[in-house]
Amino acid sequence: MNIAPYITHTLLSPATTIARVENLCTEAAEYGFASVCVAPLFVKKAHGLLNNGKVKLSTVVGFPLGFAVIEAKLAEIIMAMVDGADELDVVINTTALKNQDWQYLAKEIGTIMPIVKGKGKALNLVLETASFTKEEIITCCDIYGAAGVDAIVTGTNYAENDITVQTVQLLRTHLASAIKITAAGHIKNYSFARQLIDAGATRLACSSGVQLVQEMTRQN
Repeated sequence: MNIAPYITHTLLSPATTIARVENLCTEAAEYGFASVCVAPLFVKKAHGLLNNGKVKLSTVVGFPLGFAVIEAKLAEIIMAMVDGADELDVVINTTALKNQDWQYLAKEIGTIMPIVKGKGKALNLVLETASFTKEEIITCCDIYGAAGVDAIVTGTNYAENDITVQTVQLLRTHLASAIKITAAGHIKNYSFARQLIDAGATRLACSSGVQLVQEMTRQN
């Protein structure tokens, strides 16, 4: 199985340099990855490097904690789209979720959605699933599934725990088939990557994409 088209080649370290962004985009094009994900500061640079090729460009909004006010997230989204982002990975307000303020979360997605979709961009909602209960994950599936987001991302990779196959399965069970699932985190080997895909993941957001493809090639 060729997993390259599943991979979002991710670089979100605060110590990122321009040289590393250049290398990220080169590798994504060389290996045929689905997309790259960079911090907002590097969106314009990455857009120029990818040169409107097949590799999509995504960036994060409200990263990594998600508790910025709606207006701040909206400003980030608009700037990212101006700079050339194809996909917006928006971290939901976990603080609101933990206080069961579903009305706030509904307002947040209701404000963001028309702006992003009006520009023909993809909206991916990032849930810190490792910090959520099963019931909270299911409620998020209901809210964001009804809103019609393009994808659910399983986390920021900043939580203490990492992505699990069981979480992907839970999301797949409670989301419409049209909504994609991005398994994000430390994907340690090709075998685990295959398990996530078999569980329902349609993207793998990680920094280990090259290593996964190389391992896949050796096994095949």
